[in-house]
Amino acid sequence: MESLAQLEALCERLYNSQDSAERAHAENTLKCFSVNTDYISQCQYILDNASTPYSLMLASSSLLKQVTDHSLSLQLRLDIRNYLINYLATRGPLPHFVNASLILLLCRVTKFGWFDDDKFREVVKEATDFLSQASSNHYEIGLKILNQLVSEMNQPNTGLSSTHHRRVACSFRDQSLFQIFQISLTSLGQLKNDGRLQELALSLSLKCLSFDFVGTSIDESSEEFGTIQVLITYSSNIPTSWRSVLEDPSTLQIFFDYYAITTSPCSKEALECLVRLASVRRSLFTNDAARSKFLAHLMTGTKEILQTGQGLADHDNYHEYCRLLGRFRVNYQLSELVNVEGYSDWIQLVAEFTLKSLQSWQWASSSVYYLLGLWSRLVTSVPYLKGEAPSLLDEFVPKITEGFITSRFNSVQAGFADDDDPLDNVELLQDQLDCFPYLCRFQYQTSSLYIITTMEPILQAYTEIALRQSADNSELAVIEAKLSWIVHIIAAILKIKQSTGCSVESQEVLDAELSARVLQLINVTDSGIHSQRYGELSKQRLDRAILTFFQHFRKSYVGDQAVHSSKLYARLSELLGLGDHLLLLNVIVSKIATNLKCYTESEEVINHTLSLFLELASGYMTGKLLLKLDAVKFIVANHTRDRFPFLEEYRSSRSRTTFYYTIGWLIFMEDSPVRFKSSMEPLLQVFIRLESTPDSMFRTDVVKYALIGLMRDLRGIAMATNSRRTYGLLFDWLYPAHMPLLLKGISHWTDTPEVTTPLLKFTAEFVLNKAQRLTFDSSSPNGILLFREVSKLIVAYGTRILSLPNVADIYGYKYKGIWICLTILSRALAGNYVNFGVFELYGDRALSDVLDIALKMTLSIPLADILAFRKLTRAYFAFLEVLFSSHIVFIFNLDTNTFMHIVGSLESGLKGLDTNISSQCASAVDNLAAFYFNNITMGEPPTSPAVINLARHIADCPNLFPEILKTLFEILLFEDCGNQWSLSRPMLSLAIISEQIFSDLKAQILASQPVDQHQRLALCFDKLMADVTRSLDSKNRDKFTQNLTVFRHEFRVK
Repeated sequence: MESLAQLEALCERLYNSQDSAERAHAENTLKCFSVNTDYISQCQYILDNASTPYSLMLASSSLLKQVTDHSLSLQLRLDIRNYLINYLATRGPLPHFVNASLILLLCRVTKFGWFDDDKFREVVKEATDFLSQASSNHYEIGLKILNQLVSEMNQPNTGLSSTHHRRVACSFRDQSLFQIFQISLTSLGQLKNDGRLQELALSLSLKCLSFDFVGTSIDESSEEFGTIQVLITYSSNIPTSWRSVLEDPSTLQIFFDYYAITTSPCSKEALECLVRLASVRRSLFTNDAARSKFLAHLMTGTKEILQTGQGLADHDNYHEYCRLLGRFRVNYQLSELVNVEGYSDWIQLVAEFTLKSLQSWQWASSSVYYLLGLWSRLVTSVPYLKGEAPSLLDEFVPKITEGFITSRFNSVQAGFADDDDPLDNVELLQDQLDCFPYLCRFQYQTSSLYIITTMEPILQAYTEIALRQSADNSELAVIEAKLSWIVHIIAAILKIKQSTGCSVESQEVLDAELSARVLQLINVTDSGIHSQRYGELSKQRLDRAILTFFQHFRKSYVGDQAVHSSKLYARLSELLGLGDHLLLLNVIVSKIATNLKCYTESEEVINHTLSLFLELASGYMTGKLLLKLDAVKFIVANHTRDRFPFLEEYRSSRSRTTFYYTIGWLIFMEDSPVRFKSSMEPLLQVFIRLESTPDSMFRTDVVKYALIGLMRDLRGIAMATNSRRTYGLLFDWLYPAHMPLLLKGISHWTDTPEVTTPLLKFTAEFVLNKAQRLTFDSSSPNGILLFREVSKLIVAYGTRILSLPNVADIYGYKYKGIWICLTILSRALAGNYVNFGVFELYGDRALSDVLDIALKMTLSIPLADILAFRKLTRAYFAFLEVLFSSHIVFIFNLDTNTFMHIVGSLESGLKGLDTNISSQCASAVDNLAAFYFNNITMGEPPTSPAVINLARHIADCPNLFPEILKTLFEILLFEDCGNQWSLSRPMLSLAIISEQIFSDLKAQILASQPVDQHQRLALCFDKLMADVTRSLDSKNRDKFTQNLTVFRHEFRVK
């Protein structure tokens, strides 16, 4: 008893103590209960005898961990299950958190043992027994068990493979889920007064309707969100049991009733259930009449809510109700809606509700997009509407269009906090505006006239302000925000070309009318007083809106995809004198040049401007057109800090790469070495200045920022070289004259990642053989010379970085530079432009030195850290794949401990979740096993040092190959692997090294399976090696891969 009291005191400290050291001590002392299976009986003793809730919580959570993490015997799990049911039934009221933990434990035991014994599948019956008891406490426990059971079955667990989880979930779905849904409906019918039980019953209904019926996770953003489709083996794919209940009017009605009689969160859950029911697929109904009846019921119920307004003052209810309305068009055709009795009242109420929502923009901003989605889908269906029944959309859609624009203006007038303005996130804003253009184009003549008449007085005021000497900033900010909204709306309209109400020609004329207003605005934005306001947020938002307009206008009317005989240009010519692509491109480029000259502080505007510039330059036709413009010729010839001050700003230094990538595209579009050299003149001056700086002055800030900028600029240019010709121009310009500066930079600034990262990233781009651009003449030594420079660079960086002490941010300080070095080396080794045999032949240590330093850098990082940082992980395993593919002898010549560490890391990579990394590791293991098979298993007695070393390593670690083969089989059989083909390659290589390895593994796997399955599984293994010979030719490999596919399928069938 004394020890129980001590334990209770420890539990109290574990859960309640404010002292972290005290909590840690308690946790460490009590850990044995959750990790040692011998303590399971002690947990039961605690549950029976402890008096404090924290002790009960410890026992319950410890048992949960034991059940999840350990393979307990079947009898023990059955005992735990039976004990829990009895405990919950007979123990008096417990604290909520203890009850929840015990019920979770019961459901976890049930799920993990679902196929092991019929008793586990009787849990629904046990829960029903709780519901039949007289006390509300038992009823509550019964509902909680069912709620937790459905949740548990619907979500994967760490201790269960995803395949096994799906099998259990599907079996539960087919055997128990419908019964639980009926129990929830029955409970809802009986519990009209008990609020707590009502909430549990509603939650249970919602969990049943939200179950992952088809075996894939539900994506709430998709059109098919929540679509109920029950797949079972004994009927087509719709069980009649669900159909009868869903067609029963009382099912829908009970959720409408609960919405009416409860408040949030119950009312919200009732609406969520209705959202899911509104998503039922057509094929679930007996016939069209039953479906129409269901739709009519939905419309009547939603109409009554709109008429009374009940519950809509609550924000959660309001949001969920908007989602419910949004489901109508997703699941029902307009032709079905208009034929329902009462459609005209319903659509009128929905229109009034939408207008009211738009006016309540502060409150309903996140909900209104479901409503706009409904209206946009309705208007796009109008051309397909047949029959006499009127849709009434002509009457309501223009009002909604005007209401939306008015609501945006009201939001501007009221003002947002600076960090909360929707105009700041252009991408999100465009997503939100995706639906609205369809409403505008429905009656395009009317809506475009409204937009123009709304915009013109604001544009007039903005033009007049430009002529003043000074202006009220707050007044100007409001005008600019209104203009930003209109420009974004026009951009969104231009993004889509679909129109239901007018011909293509008249649509293009209206596009021209709207575009002309934006182009008039552009003439004003950078003139007069506006040219002094580049630091103002409202001005930046307006310029970003203009850039978005240009992006959408370009896609529709300029360049590669544009229609040349467009009516738009004829109208623009009349209005503004812009009669063709080239004139309009000139306007766009002029705005790009202005932004790049005038914005120094706003990264967002600079990045957006450069993004547009790159889009134009990289388009084949637009790129050619750009070269005809004087503004572009000027930019290409004068890309200096004097002309474009943003290049001076360190905070914009990342943007320099994009800027020079674009400049590179334009330079290389013309096949002119002279043009290339003249365009590179500004960069040449920076090189000359840095090269002439003495070593004693090389650690100054001036040099630092010049070097960072130069490396970012060069990386942009290198990214633009996509052919042998263009790469050759850059290579000849850099080598040999300027390569020493890179080595000097890395040597002097090793301890400053701000400098080394851009320098190494440029090198990584420079050595990448994309599009076979690094193809030198057969008589050229350039490939070898380039590799020697790379070797010097990596050796210089590696030797210095390894000697530096670690700091708190070790990733930024060391690991980042190391993974970029590994990437450089991987690209250089795999680029296929160097004959590496030359180095050993002529006694050149460039290759061996760089491999040595790369290995030292990787060994300096704990494997846990390599696996923890995603980019480092990718670089490390890509490097190992190249090493094992082309330089495997280097691996064999390492000492045994290092060899084991590297091969062990491959096994860790195989177990990872990233299929690319898993495939790289599989390839490396295959190369290793194939080398062993060809040179040792089947070869002559080893004579070469590499083969002798490999034989020694494997002799010292005889379990190496069997362990890897076991890992591969476990992944293939018990996990969902998306790269089966890649994994099959090393499996064959390892399996045929030694028949003993394979037969031992087979015995191990069979021993881990139930005895009654042994005969069937042994037969599966026999079939796996049928017609597979002991060789690694491609035909034999393919045969093994085919057999493996069949083997995996048959093995996993129970």
